[in-house]
Amino acid sequence: MPQDHTERRVVVTGPPRQARRASGYYRPRTEIDEQTTLGHTYVRSLMRTQLRAALTVLAILGLLVGPLPLLFAAMPDARRLEWAVLGFGLYLPLVLLARWYVRRAERNERDFVRLVEDR
Repeated sequence: MPQDHTERRVVVTGPPRQARRASGYYRPRTEIDEQTTLGHTYVRSLMRTQLRAALTVLAILGLLVGPLPLLFAAMPDARRLEWAVLGFGLYLPLVLLARWYVRRAERNERDFVRLVEDR
């Protein structure tokens, strides 16, 4: 009786692989997690937008508070005006500026998460 020289099929098992999208496609979150150049670019873009918001607030604050010593030096007899401006007049603009900054920073982060989560 002739022997059959065909090879036996062997079943190889291993941990299941995760399904990927089309070849070469990585989600931005993967790029960030793997610390690739593209992921670094994503993070730097968030940092740049946050820095831009912070520098805007700093510039507005400098324009708001910076000229006050010159104004007070030009009017030495107006002590009550100094106290009124420093005690009451600055609080509302500072609160509005802080509120704008927090909203802008949260919007930047929300946009970044939307980009990373690929929605």
